[in-house]
Amino acid sequence: MSGNGNAAATAEEKSLKMRVIRVGTRKSQLARIQTDSVVATLKALYPGLQFEIIAMSTTGDKILDTALSKIGEKSLFTKELEYALERNEVDLVVHSLKDLPTVLPPGFTIGAVCKRECPYDAVVFHPKFVGKTLETLPEKSVVGTSSLRRAAQLQRKFPHLEFKSIRGNLNTRLRKLDELQEFSAIILAAAGLQRMGWQNRVGQILHPEECMYAVGQGALGVEVRAKDQDILDLVGVLHDPETLLRCIAERAFLRHLEGGCSVPVAVHTAMKDGQLYLTGGVWSLNGAESMQETMQATIRISAQHEDGPEDDPQLVGITAQNIPREAQLAAENLGISLATLLLNKGAKSILEVARQLNDAH
Repeated sequence: MSGNGNAAATAEEKSLKMRVIRVGTRKSQLARIQTDSVVATLKALYPGLQFEIIAMSTTGDKILDTALSKIGEKSLFTKELEYALERNEVDLVVHSLKDLPTVLPPGFTIGAVCKRECPYDAVVFHPKFVGKTLETLPEKSVVGTSSLRRAAQLQRKFPHLEFKSIRGNLNTRLRKLDELQEFSAIILAAAGLQRMGWQNRVGQILHPEECMYAVGQGALGVEVRAKDQDILDLVGVLHDPETLLRCIAERAFLRHLEGGCSVPVAVHTAMKDGQLYLTGGVWSLNGAESMQETMQATIRISAQHEDGPEDDPQLVGITAQNIPREAQLAAENLGISLATLLLNKGAKSILEVARQLNDAH
């Protein structure tokens, strides 16, 4: 995780020393590992502060018999944690950034976007198919995924396979794969498997040409109260500039498309030689129709940040006061421009049909 070290620490510690910083998290093992990693970094930066982790269940954790795309709730894994933030029961919450909607409820903001781990999807095979790839699985093999985005892209790429919804946390899904004879393989985010220490279960990594990833996948976001300047300053040192700018572009693309988990939308971003490249795509539910485009923008992140009042410092729900505003706006504009291009080429009808079909099933 990025940070400008202990220079920032002293002033923050003075104003926060009298309070215990309470950190909210979901109860799953992965959520706890992610939260522990962020708290460990904060403790190293601010050795004089005390932190307490408070775990709670969310709607998404409780409704396990329905596909995520059917529940029709944008803040499935965040709402209960936001209630706790609102009631001052916690001071910050660690999320997988991909779980955070592109429009946050009033009063909240993402105060840090931590350095991204591998954003790709990974295939975990049933023990009897270890050594296979999706391409070499037998005809009509069933592959489990909770994501319309993955299913749409992979049905198009691997028409000999069948895709079926699978829910539950990582432990539950792996148990379903291994113990039931229902699935030949399941698709999971590579970053989650890495954080759990389960890299040995990864049978195949899906690169963007096979399956583009979800907006924000692989990155952690720290949500705080938008007006709690002490906590904003505290977590702001965790921002990783490259991850932040890539994710601003991705979130702006998704927001402008009005996408969510009920439609298949995917992205791929890269920063190289001062250029931010964004590829975005939309698919019909069965993957038969698709549309993809790539655009790029010049991004300068070495420029000095100029302090000045902002009417609304947030971009796509993110506040980053220590990263040049010009770079953030360029990333946001790139996302909006790419979404506009796809909408002008007919993406809206693909998304509308996908949304209607998903609602009807």
